[in-house]
Amino acid sequence: MLEKIDLSVGVDKDVYKAAMEEMEAKLGVLQRSCKEAKIPVMILFEGMGAAGKGIQINRLIQAMDPRGFSVYTSNRPTEEEQFRPFLWSYWTRTPAKGRIAIFDRSWYRRVQVDRFDGLTRETELLSAFQDILSFERQLTDDGTVIIKLFLYISKEEQKKRYKRLSASKETAWRVSDSDRQRNKEYDRYLQINEEMLERTDTEYAPWTIIEATDKNYAAMKIMSAVTSRLEYELAKRSEEKEGPARTVAKTIPSDRYKNGVLSGIDLSKKLTQTRYKKELNELQKRLEILHSELYRLRIPVVIGFEGWDAGGKGGAIRRLTSRMDPRGYQVNPTASPNDIEKVHHYLWRFWNNVPKAGHVAIFDRTWYGRVMVERIEGFCTEEEWKRAYQEINEMEAHMANSGAVVLKFWLHIDKDEQERRFKERMENPAKQWKITDEDWRNREKWDLYEEAVNEMLVRTSTTYAPWIVVEGNDKYYARVKVVRTVVEALEKKIKEVRKAKKEK
Repeated sequence: MLEKIDLSVGVDKDVYKAAMEEMEAKLGVLQRSCKEAKIPVMILFEGMGAAGKGIQINRLIQAMDPRGFSVYTSNRPTEEEQFRPFLWSYWTRTPAKGRIAIFDRSWYRRVQVDRFDGLTRETELLSAFQDILSFERQLTDDGTVIIKLFLYISKEEQKKRYKRLSASKETAWRVSDSDRQRNKEYDRYLQINEEMLERTDTEYAPWTIIEATDKNYAAMKIMSAVTSRLEYELAKRSEEKEGPARTVAKTIPSDRYKNGVLSGIDLSKKLTQTRYKKELNELQKRLEILHSELYRLRIPVVIGFEGWDAGGKGGAIRRLTSRMDPRGYQVNPTASPNDIEKVHHYLWRFWNNVPKAGHVAIFDRTWYGRVMVERIEGFCTEEEWKRAYQEINEMEAHMANSGAVVLKFWLHIDKDEQERRFKERMENPAKQWKITDEDWRNREKWDLYEEAVNEMLVRTSTTYAPWIVVEGNDKYYARVKVVRTVVEALEKKIKEVRKAKKEK
């Protein structure tokens, strides 16, 4: 999830000032409206150390009536709290109807900092996550709005901020030895946060990732996330009062994905033909050996390909399989569901092609059609595609838990490159079959698809089934990246399995 976020985004100062003035005025009105509608609101600020939670809380509350909110800081549990269940202190701070509670860190400390420090044991994690999900579900079922913000900065940015804080006597106290240790072991702590986000990103209490390198951009995104969510909740309650004559969006606004993964992809990457042939040949030789080892160790592999029309999926799959034993893999092209598939759960047809141990299943388009084409074309309801993120994550987790390597590739090209490839296909009699009127119609909805893809990449790129975005404007570069990624993932898995066998 987090590795797919573009941390380089920023905003012009004039744009920031104008946008914030407008949203601050709106937030003041929304706060009063929530008070009148007796809606309790909880806003959580979580994230990496030195990401600016304090600064951003201060910016948010400037537009609010101080009589209507409380701010709580969560540090190490007090002696009193240690004698009680860990959610006790948060239950006692839940806001009354019409009030807002803002948390600088929250109940997630249990599965975040405390886990890193060894205070929460691995054996306690499952129950801790279950307790958290139950807590949030009970509150939202009763009408509480929970807005969860995760402020994210890179290891290098965090280190720079710690250094700056430590250089001043006035601020040095804010950087603890524990902070420095988490920066030193940034990757381990990041993985802990990845798992936290994966396991607690629910439809009733979703996470919004805040790119916090540029503090003005972060403030704008936080303000937008809070105001759009409160507008949605107020409209929903108004609809419930007025009945079916009034209609509003049925799901929580997803503008948190408008600036997304794809905007940060460098499509200028390329390889010369000479280097391409050399690297591809070496990688295919390694893959040929690895394929035999997969069969010997009984390791199943699931590889999914998605991407823009004309993105190069077919070419990448051909290079991936060219030296693999055809008895040990199956390429499954995915078209529109047929009549039999339509009367089953949408995942049924994919479960029918899950590989047995030691075999490889390659999907040319996948179950992600539910959150892309079906979402955009209206082939399923909003409730169905919103629910699909969790369903897909659970399916892939089940595959990974059974020992499978699960990899998902998004082949990314820009709009100009797609147009060039479309025209090339139309002009080449041997390739005309590849281009249809539907391809041109889909192109007209590029922006809608881009937003859907950004959301898909963030919400379903997990530690056990990651998305790999492939820079696809140069076909040579894309094909080599796909094969190299598969080779490295298989080598890693084979090494883990061999080690586990030795330890037995």
